Amino acid sequence: MNNNDDILIHYGTPRHSGRYPYGSGENPYQHESWFLNRVDKLQKQGLSEKEIARELDMTTTELRARKSNAKSERDAVNYYEALKLRNKGWSYPAIAKKLGYPNESSVRTLLKKDIEAKAKATSNTADILKRSVEEKGYIDVGLGVESQLGVSQNRLKNAVQKLKDEGYTVETIYIEQLGTGNRTTYKVLAAPGTTWADIQRNKEKISLPIAHVEKETGKTKYGLDPIKSVDHNRILVRYAEEGGLQKDGVIELRRNVEDLDIGGSRYAQVRIGVDGTHYIKGMAMYSDDIPDGYDIVFNSNKPAGTPMLGDKYNSVFKPMKDDPDNPFGAAIKPGGQRGALNIVNEEGDWGEWSKTLSSQFLSKQSKELAKQQLKIVQDERKEEFNDILSVTNPVIKKKLLLSFADGCDKDAEDLKAAALPRQATHVILPIPNMKENEIYAPKYDNGEQVALVRYPHQGIFEIPILTVNNKQKDARRLIPGASDAVGINAKVAERLSGADFDGDTVLVIPTKGKKIKSMPTLEGLTDFNPSRDYPGGVAMGLPEVGKPRKEGGDGFRKGFEMGSVSNLITDMTLAGASKEELTRAVKHAQVIIDAEKHQLDWKKSERDNDIRGLKLKYQGGERAGAATLISKASGEHRVDERKQWYLSKDTIDADGNKIYKETGRTYTDKFGKLQKYQTVTTNMAETKDAFSLSSGTLMESIYAKHANSLKFLANQARKEAVKCVPSKKSQSAADIYTDEIVSIRQKLKTINQNKPLERQAQLKANIRYFAKQRDAKDTGVELTKEDKKKIRNQLLNEARLEVGSISKRQREMILTDKEWEAINAGAFSGHELSQIIDNMDLDEVKQRATPRTDNSLSPSKVSRINNMYKLGYTQAEIAERIGVSASTVDKYIER
Repeated sequence: MNNNDDILIHYGTPRHSGRYPYGSGENPYQHESWFLNRVDKLQKQGLSEKEIARELDMTTTELRARKSNAKSERDAVNYYEALKLRNKGWSYPAIAKKLGYPNESSVRTLLKKDIEAKAKATSNTADILKRSVEEKGYIDVGLGVESQLGVSQNRLKNAVQKLKDEGYTVETIYIEQLGTGNRTTYKVLAAPGTTWADIQRNKEKISLPIAHVEKETGKTKYGLDPIKSVDHNRILVRYAEEGGLQKDGVIELRRNVEDLDIGGSRYAQVRIGVDGTHYIKGMAMYSDDIPDGYDIVFNSNKPAGTPMLGDKYNSVFKPMKDDPDNPFGAAIKPGGQRGALNIVNEEGDWGEWSKTLSSQFLSKQSKELAKQQLKIVQDERKEEFNDILSVTNPVIKKKLLLSFADGCDKDAEDLKAAALPRQATHVILPIPNMKENEIYAPKYDNGEQVALVRYPHQGIFEIPILTVNNKQKDARRLIPGASDAVGINAKVAERLSGADFDGDTVLVIPTKGKKIKSMPTLEGLTDFNPSRDYPGGVAMGLPEVGKPRKEGGDGFRKGFEMGSVSNLITDMTLAGASKEELTRAVKHAQVIIDAEKHQLDWKKSERDNDIRGLKLKYQGGERAGAATLISKASGEHRVDERKQWYLSKDTIDADGNKIYKETGRTYTDKFGKLQKYQTVTTNMAETKDAFSLSSGTLMESIYAKHANSLKFLANQARKEAVKCVPSKKSQSAADIYTDEIVSIRQKLKTINQNKPLERQAQLKANIRYFAKQRDAKDTGVELTKEDKKKIRNQLLNEARLEVGSISKRQREMILTDKEWEAINAGAFSGHELSQIIDNMDLDEVKQRATPRTDNSLSPSKVSRINNMYKLGYTQAEIAERIGVSASTVDKYIER
């Protein structure tokens, strides 16, 4: 008996079960031989891959995946057929002829054991995804998920395509990134029959495949530890009549108390829980004048007799918010929970804030100053564009050009100008004995003059110009050498839009050599007191001071009303309104600022100050809104929803403007009418010519020209980017830089492994953020722009911790000089290089891609150095803006 007779092998017949014949059905590509033969015929006709995909009505990605799946299926069938024939005694040549293989070695290769495993790999991956859909509903199958599953990117794509061919749904949705405002793309796999709308409605159910497990953090969803409160008996309230008004918002702390230790800082913006039900907020500073028996002195503007622990409207301390995850409603900085102190910002944090000049301030200054500061931005952008054009690697050049174009578009919308010499943001602290015309500002020279600007900025009558006095004894004792704080008298704070000392900041601008326009406080504002003159909030559903607003009041929206009156004041200023008219508008603005906080009757203020009349005169109608380019530029503009924009020859016009494609998605509104989904953008983003937003004033013309110059540069950059065609990979370079290639690919793998986690973090934070907004709306609370920013940061930080997403710095690829050398030598394909650059810090890419071969500077840079030096910029400031060392700046200054 032949030994083979004792062996029983089950070879099976793949996918032959079911009601219908193998290869039939709606999808003609289910039959592998038919599909591969069709592709082969088209290739022999000379069609390219793109042309074949178009012929078969699919994308090139789908074509590749289906070819791979078809070959795997064919090999699986042939494997079992060859095995069966071999067991019957057929020779390798005979089997090759029977199955259509070119030679017997092909059959020997087919029958190796690993072929069976490879044939099943895609099916196994697909099975994992199927189980994931069954257990979790909606599965993220985007970039990086392959690492979660331990398969290659192609294997995952093939598995997804296999399931798609079996009827599973694969849809792309977009979710806003809370950190940047950009959109994150999600590729989602769901059960057959699931629609795009189903996924959109159930975004919170989008999960990673079953291999991923989230970790418990023990913290709230905002990333906070349980709040530690202090007993109210440890706090002395200093009421308004007792001197609290002069230090309103300052929290004085006894030194060397364990749970009230600011650490190495001399001041900090904090929240402190009280009795587990209330909290105090303000600027914390150490004090040596705290009475025995107390550890904290809280300075308040409330009158004597106001209870410490009352309700929202009749209490010195604030009731904790109805949110156990964050009872303060503020973003506590990482590591900011120290004993009873919950720190929002501390010494050193304010100095890192933006150092630009907003149009809200600069448009109210002289035309010469506006031109000067805007030109600095234009010159920088022109020089940057020329530097990028010198980049030789097309992939890097394209990336830099597109980033540059987006930056120019954003600059045109923001209308921000370059900072003035030595200007900086500082937090204000009270020095009661400081003269009203002086300021303690240790970062500036004793005796020099500085202008103070606070936002929102209503007009030049809110700009005090003070003399620096760094010898003032109280200031030197309380905040000696403060790095980013200044000390002022409470009267000065009043002029700064009624600022207090709970963390408010000002822009400090040295005036030497600069004509900063200022004027005395408007006469009508001298004795104006919003709380005294407009109590009662009747129109807000607040019939009596001290009682909460009735449910369904008039819907007061502080942010909207404040934006509306701020735009009105800007438009009036540009149009040359009288002092009396400006006084009326500013009075109303001050009422709006405190309307909700102090229950003010803002409707009465609106009538008394004839705000509607001012809107009609300066904006063209009671509801017309912003009337000038300055106020219109960043205003909301709604367009029909469109697809995310990617560069191609079809997505820019002849001038370089972006061309979008609409999604066409619709929904039925509550009235049963079909509506198109819309996207929110800005007025400036949607116009090709900034002059279309102008009312015709000279200042608007200056800003329109500025915006148009930036738009032109953005368009030029996009036109240049289209021309960038990736170079072919250099095999010789790949052979030389093998170690660097391995190292870069490992770094890229680590970053890609985190991408699904980052998407999950963004998803969780996004859903929680909008839930938070809904809760606020339902309870009649309006979140300010600053509130929203804080909440977004909190939620995103905690979500990242929750899912295990790595820090921003870890998510960026940092290359060695040798690795960058490998890139320049062409050791990577265009596709792979694009992935590498996408994960690098763009500033590092610019620095590496546009190095100077010697120490010389271009004529335009030399000109900029000397122009800025003449305007009063320090060598350090010039060096920072130009991107060179201070010693290089010194070398080129013409004295």
